[in-house]
Amino acid sequence: MMALGSAVVTALRFVDAVYYVYLLCILIYILLSWIRLPYSIWGERFQRFLFDVVNPYLAVFRRALPFARVGMFDLTPIIAIFALSFIWRLIRLGIEQLS
Repeated sequence: MMALGSAVVTALRFVDAVYYVYLLCILIYILLSWIRLPYSIWGERFQRFLFDVVNPYLAVFRRALPFARVGMFDLTPIIAIFALSFIWRLIRLGIEQLS
């Protein structure tokens, strides 16, 4: 029975790590969309990486909620973060039910 408890803890840690890393990617993506950095090949590659990682997730909300763009403000990332947090909590609750 101890192995199941250990597996649950490992699964929770994994889910938490994925959630926090993706949340951090979204937040950095938002910050870099507001601030233009001086050109650098590595900076450009990093921004492209973030775009490739975050934009497909944000695109789902941009298509589903076109009203989330108000003038020059795009509220889609905020809605996406709330949805990500909600999904994360549901997954955690599901995993915790296994123990």
